[in-house]
Amino acid sequence: MTPHWTKEDAPVWDAGKQAVFGPDGLAATGLVPPADGAPLADEWWRVTDSGGAVAGYGWLDSEWGDAQITFLVAPGRRGAGLGEFIVGRLEQEAAGRGLNYIYNVVPATHPDPAWMTHWLTGHGFTVSGSGDLRRRVRHEAQHS
Repeated sequence: MTPHWTKEDAPVWDAGKQAVFGPDGLAATGLVPPADGAPLADEWWRVTDSGGAVAGYGWLDSEWGDAQITFLVAPGRRGAGLGEFIVGRLEQEAAGRGLNYIYNVVPATHPDPAWMTHWLTGHGFTVSGSGDLRRRVRHEAQHS
């Protein structure tokens, strides 16, 4: 599978997101679905496979020199390198903005918080004093 990365300039809560997130995934993000057709507030990127099927999503919320990142891999796609692909692209975006850290909060409502925490810690994220999992932005990532 060759993943493709597309920024959604006017993201909406469409059928693709609903299929990937489902009710449990939606609860995990802490997002409430907006009114039909209304745009989403965060910066969203969609990952599709070479056939055009949605394989996952990532989003970034810049704040105070850091960036909160969140991602979700479509059901059945975990382990296909999509997590690394999405987080790598989000980190490139953070590096391009001169941000210092990327971090992720694994909410209690996540359908598999142990897996998510394990994945993040296995990819260089450490628990901070505020309880989130973060790592310093790798500024060289923007050149890869």
